Amino acid sequence: METAFKTAFPFIVFSVAILLAFQGVLMIVAYTVLAERKVLGWIQGRIGPNRVGPWGVLQPFADLLKFILKEDLVPDKSTKFVYFLAPMVALTAALLPIVVYPFGPPIKDPISWLVPYLPVIPLGSEANIVVWIAEQAKNLPLTIARIDIGVLFVLAVTSVGVYGIALAGWSSNNKYSLMGGLRSSAQMISYELAMGASVLGVVMLAGTLDLNGIINAQANSPWYMRWFIIPQFIGFIVFLISAFAETNRVPFDLPEAETELVAGFHTEYSALKFALFFMAEYVNMFTVSVMCVVLFLGGWYVPGLSHIFEVGSVPYALVSHAAFLLKIFFFLFLYIWIRGTLPRFRFDQLMSFGWKFLLPVAIGNVIVTTIVVFLMNR
Repeated sequence: METAFKTAFPFIVFSVAILLAFQGVLMIVAYTVLAERKVLGWIQGRIGPNRVGPWGVLQPFADLLKFILKEDLVPDKSTKFVYFLAPMVALTAALLPIVVYPFGPPIKDPISWLVPYLPVIPLGSEANIVVWIAEQAKNLPLTIARIDIGVLFVLAVTSVGVYGIALAGWSSNNKYSLMGGLRSSAQMISYELAMGASVLGVVMLAGTLDLNGIINAQANSPWYMRWFIIPQFIGFIVFLISAFAETNRVPFDLPEAETELVAGFHTEYSALKFALFFMAEYVNMFTVSVMCVVLFLGGWYVPGLSHIFEVGSVPYALVSHAAFLLKIFFFLFLYIWIRGTLPRFRFDQLMSFGWKFLLPVAIGNVIVTTIVVFLMNR
């Protein structure tokens, strides 16, 4: 029993971490939708949802119940297998990057202080298995899976989401859905180039593709480079604009332009399958917001916090995590604000802007950064 438990312990920890992270992100997504409806109501002089629960705080759960209870209609001439697969591909590609995100700094000893207050549980040769668990939890990373190519992993996995959209447009056997899928494919591929080029400047300054390494590089930089948004401001602007295009948000929401394409690639989707596409869009918003924070705003690092709390302590980790979330919420609010204030581009304007302006600017930023890094390292 003891051997089996100790062998399974890493898998249990990994499973719990995955469950907590995914559940936390989905809750943030649910309340981002509510926040969007509230903020857009405020911008447009309305109140927004206020009927379900106090001040409408239970509205996301009512929306979920509505999606579950709605009739699931499937077009007669659709390609059924691909039609069902598409929303799962889109949501899976949006959720996978969560496993490599650094949600906070490592905690030196997160559990030992709780041991005196917990019951004694003997197991085999261990007089108290709780003490053994506390020892195993030392130097606990707040990253589910730390990999050396974290930036590359995120860019690669999120790019797979375009397959879900393209498959949805093709399999629905609907001309509006197909046009929306084609638009989205062209748009996402075009702006991924500029996004990738904007990230290269940060990677060169940090000297690593590891997301934790990029945060540590910012923390250990001189005060004028403490956040990479300062030396890489042009890269930040390019990344932010590309992020709006990648997530199909206003003013780049051409794939689902209601006046031209009904609802775009998910015109023929209803009930839970539509909800999966809906969630994928908002999870993608969260994903690119995290990348903006990690690459350009220091991630969980807060300047001066180490003078208040001991590095690696539980309070230090909690405050750092709270700062990380606040930075993410700022970008989520920016998404909502832009939706309420800017009109949509024409499709030819969108493609011309991406290829003729944004990509050359991103490449120019890479060239200048390369020269500066070379001169700094001489």
